[in-house]
Amino acid sequence: MTKGVWVVLMMAILVVTGNVAMLWFILQSGFSATEEPMELEVMIARQLRHLAMPKAQKQMTNPVPVSDEVLTEARVHFADHCATCHGNDGSGSTMIGQNFYPRTPDLTKPETQSFSDGELYYIIHNGIRFTGMPAWGKDRPEPDLDSWKLVHFIRHLPRITSEELEKMERYNPVSQAAREEQERIDRFLQDEELDPPSPAHHH
Repeated sequence: MTKGVWVVLMMAILVVTGNVAMLWFILQSGFSATEEPMELEVMIARQLRHLAMPKAQKQMTNPVPVSDEVLTEARVHFADHCATCHGNDGSGSTMIGQNFYPRTPDLTKPETQSFSDGELYYIIHNGIRFTGMPAWGKDRPEPDLDSWKLVHFIRHLPRITSEELEKMERYNPVSQAAREEQERIDRFLQDEELDPPSPAHHH
C-alpha cells in the first residue's frame, strides 16, 4: 500500500470515527459551547488539521529574519489583533477565548510550539474552519509578512517578560463604553485644571 493511499485511508477512518463520536456527543449535549470537548474529539481534530495541511506549507521557512524590531512590531500587532481571544501572554485565558468551542489554545504549550513555522503561518493566514480563528491574510495582494512576524512572536511567547506584557496593554482594543468613560474622566480633569484658583481671603 502506497503512502498516499494509506493517508487517504487513515483520513477516511478518522472522519468516520469523528463523525460518529461527534453525532453521539451532540445527541447527548446539544450544540452548547459550554461543554468541554471530549479528548477523542480534540485528538481527531488535531490529526485531521495536521493531515489536511498542504505539505508544501508545512515545509515553508520564515522569510523574515528575527530581530528585536520585528518582535516589537509583532508584539504590538498581537496586542491589537490577537490578544482579545489569546490574551497578551498567549494563554487563551480570556473571557472570549474560554467561551469558544473548542477553547482558544494556550500558544505557549507544546501542542502549538511543536508546529513548524509553515504550519503556524498557514493557520494565521488562512484561519481554521469551524473555530473562532479568522483568516488574517485572506485575499491580501501583497506578501503577508505580518503573519510571518507573528510566527516569530508566538515562538517568543514562552519567554515573554512582565515588562513586555505591560507595554502590550496600551495597544489592547478598548470597548466603546470604556473609551467614552475615559473621555469623561479626561474632560473632568481638564476642567479642574482650567478652573482659576479661589481668591485668597484677607482679614
